[in-house]
Amino acid sequence: MPVTQTPRLYTARLADGGAAVMDVRTGRGRWQHLNSTAALLWHRVTEGTTPEQAAKELTATFTDVGADPDGVRADLDALVGQLRELGLLSGPAAPAPEHDVMQVRRALPADTPLGAALLLLRCAPIRASLAVARAVARLPLRPAGPERADRLFAAVRRAASAWPGRAACLEESLACYVAAALRGRSVAWVIGARSAPALAHAWNETSGQVIGQDPGDRVWPYAPALRIRHTGRTE
Repeated sequence: MPVTQTPRLYTARLADGGAAVMDVRTGRGRWQHLNSTAALLWHRVTEGTTPEQAAKELTATFTDVGADPDGVRADLDALVGQLRELGLLSGPAAPAPEHDVMQVRRALPADTPLGAALLLLRCAPIRASLAVARAVARLPLRPAGPERADRLFAAVRRAASAWPGRAACLEESLACYVAAALRGRSVAWVIGARSAPALAHAWNETSGQVIGQDPGDRVWPYAPALRIRHTGRTE
């Protein structure tokens, strides 16, 4: 049976051959980190191969280099089962909470991008934030230069330090994205992951540069799973 694919699953290809899958069908989203074998199967499936056929093809690949075919197929069948249990291979997307995206947008404080980001991310599923970000990307904006973008991000981070509660990278990066748009400028909003250790991160980019990251701030590299930028396209 063909796998039900959804644009609400985004994959980061990691440097060690693994993958990190961001599932935005529920709540704030959920990450699943896959090892290199699981990633091989996952990439075949996302390209349109059924899980069963992908397992068969990988069994032949590993058998050709001397692996026991029965053992490999049993492991891959178990892997397919695990991916199904995680909801990555089939089944409808979970129902969205009863939030109206337009109502959320009308409620955004006009003078605080950080408040907008916090409201969106905490009061609606992450799909709402992605929808708003894509709408913003279609506005007639001009790219923000690195220095301007760094100043915007620094202003957001200062606001975050005074905000009650915790504002993490997801909130800060979305706030910077919104702050730039309110000034007629654009930066990219990027969400990705890394391995060893398995972590997820969100950040901003402009002119091919990562914005607001000190050299010792976080361990790089992160591989992007989703990038929204002013062209209106996502990658």
